[in-house]
Amino acid sequence: MTNRAVIKTDKAPAAIGSYSQAVKADNTVYLSGQIPLDPQTMELVPGDFAAQARQVFKNLCAVCEAANGSLGHIVKLNLYLTDLSNFATVNEVMAEFFQEPYPARAAVGVKELPKGALFEAEGVMVI
Repeated sequence: MTNRAVIKTDKAPAAIGSYSQAVKADNTVYLSGQIPLDPQTMELVPGDFAAQARQVFKNLCAVCEAANGSLGHIVKLNLYLTDLSNFATVNEVMAEFFQEPYPARAAVGVKELPKGALFEAEGVMVI
């Protein structure tokens, strides 16, 4: 595909597997899942679920910016929580990073995430 570009930034965690941080095809950017890793240390950020959620959105923001976009360009967001009792907290934290109109979204309870993270998010951005 000639209109395909790999997006990479050192302001978000490096891929810990065989994937890219994001891939752009025409004006659509597919954002890989971000867990709450500090990009400098590649370790989970300390703190509770809210702290992890904030780091996830910071990481997504960095990848969006590397693709010449922003969180406001995300049209579809998928959230993965290891404990659905954190659903209200993720909504509160999301409101710190997103404004209306909000992206379409799914929230899924999962058994576990890489490195013992409590939260992961991935999405699709149109720029």
